[in-house]
Amino acid sequence: MYHKKIEEMINIVLFGAPGCGKGTQAHKLVEKYNLNHVSTGDVIRGEINRQTELGLSMKDYIARGELAPDSLVIDIIADYVQSHRESNGNIFDGFPRTTPQAEAFDKILDKSAMSVDIMLELVVPEEELVQRILLRGKDSGRADDADEGVIRNRIKVYHEQTAVVADYYRAQGKYVKIDGVGTIDEIFGRLCEQIDRL
Repeated sequence: MYHKKIEEMINIVLFGAPGCGKGTQAHKLVEKYNLNHVSTGDVIRGEINRQTELGLSMKDYIARGELAPDSLVIDIIADYVQSHRESNGNIFDGFPRTTPQAEAFDKILDKSAMSVDIMLELVVPEEELVQRILLRGKDSGRADDADEGVIRNRIKVYHEQTAVVADYYRAQGKYVKIDGVGTIDEIFGRLCEQIDRL
């Protein structure tokens, strides 16, 4: 398998509404650049499946299509960053989701002499997002992927609470908007073009 060599550690925030294709693209980027894929959604679901104290406290939020509290999510990420310092870099998928998370994240990375290098947002029209998630729900078995009301609430929460994080990185000159419509390979090409410029 070919891995593109990266000269120094890079940290990429992969951003976008539920159903925009972050997970699919993150897996392809991990393979190409030999990065760690940090999906807060997967980490949280893992905690829930193991019925840890953290997982049980998050379960109710997720069932309602709401975001987990900042303090819980930040603790998970801080642990992850500390235990994966000897790598090519990380793709943070679904994190940070709020401006306080982004501010806390900068402080966590700064302690390890790291920073976010780029935020890439996959932009997809809302109706396409809903259809993609409903389609995914047929395979994923996730209740929150099968209920259109919950899906629309997740997208609404994203626009109200999460989309502002783009402004935080835009102010740092690190934000890039990526057209998230097209074939998987077309979208992947757009992402790689931006990463290769770093």
